[in-house]
Amino acid sequence: QVQLVESGGGLVQAGGSLRLSCAASGRTFSRYAMGWFRQAPGKQRELVAGITSGGTTNYADSVKGRFTISRDNAKNTVYLQMNSLKPEDTAVYYCTTGPSLVSYNYWGQGTQVTVSS
Repeated sequence: QVQLVESGGGLVQAGGSLRLSCAASGRTFSRYAMGWFRQAPGKQRELVAGITSGGTTNYADSVKGRFTISRDNAKNTVYLQMNSLKPEDTAVYYCTTGPSLVSYNYWGQGTQVTVSS
């Protein structure tokens, strides 16, 4: 059974940094894309960043230059380094995995990120 467990969320002031982690189990994750989505209150879930098995990445325009996604296949873990955080980054952040950067089929339970102004 595929399991994704996020950690690293919390409360931070604007301009600060956080690093999210997602530990995966239940499959050979090195073969699959992994990603981060977020959902703010009253808004739809949106892509933040994704990374393929080969290391190709994509980012939402709103986080380019501030967030960095990376993965450690030996640890079955994906990371999201978030710098220069803004209040509009406040959301629940979800880890996901799937066959490609445009197809995800397993989701974690989410971790709350709150950025105060």
